[in-house]
Amino acid sequence: MTSTRARRSAFWIALLTALAALAACTSSGRSDEKARATPSRAVTAALRTVERSTDQARSARVKSTTSMGSALSMKADGTLAWRDGLTGALKITYTGGTTADTMRRLGTTSMEARYLPDAYYARMGEAFAEKADGKHWIKYAYDDLEQLAGSSGADLADQMRGTAPHTSVKLLLSSKDVRKVGEETVSGGRTSHYSGTVHGEGVTSQTVDIWVDHRNLLVKKVEKGRTATGPLTQTAYYSDYGVKAAVQRPPTGDTADLKDLLRDSEGL
Repeated sequence: MTSTRARRSAFWIALLTALAALAACTSSGRSDEKARATPSRAVTAALRTVERSTDQARSARVKSTTSMGSALSMKADGTLAWRDGLTGALKITYTGGTTADTMRRLGTTSMEARYLPDAYYARMGEAFAEKADGKHWIKYAYDDLEQLAGSSGADLADQMRGTAPHTSVKLLLSSKDVRKVGEETVSGGRTSHYSGTVHGEGVTSQTVDIWVDHRNLLVKKVEKGRTATGPLTQTAYYSDYGVKAAVQRPPTGDTADLKDLLRDSEGL
């Protein structure tokens, strides 16, 4: 592989790594089988109501911050909808860690992300366009991720499709030790606070905390655990349930496909 091709290959792989870091911070896991406590029927019933109400709301505005040890810190702001598959648009800003350093060398520390039912799209800066025949968007088709990375790619695709807020509630329902912590004020409103222990993909035992308002809608979520790169913490706030969250597929002529980029960089 020539030095130019090697640099280009590193560029595409860095972008995929940034995407993987984002997806790894979404709710995905299983219950903590080691926990011996059994949730009360009242807590289980309350959480099922929250899951149903949040699911039926269909869309929301979300603001989140995420840190993953030395690898990543970032913030996201936008809207998500989950009526027929996940759709939405977020502005993602990498604020620290090795991923941010890599992205900075590649000419950008922020991007627009668009979720569609079949793929994730990221709008990069001019440095990306210079290396992609003038195209500003990169497409990560979920089916391609599975073909390119096997089971890990399939897990990544599933995590990308599972970022709707009610998935956090569903995850807590699988916890063996979920409990109601108490009543607290969040964003100026009274909420019920629930907490439980789960296992996430690529994450050791972690805690999931959620805060629910009087409409049985999720308004805050905090996930804490550990990854291979260090502590993981993600805090997300949800508001404006039912907000319009229409998203358009980026223009084909301005979009580069990840599969094609990797094939070209390897000289295939």
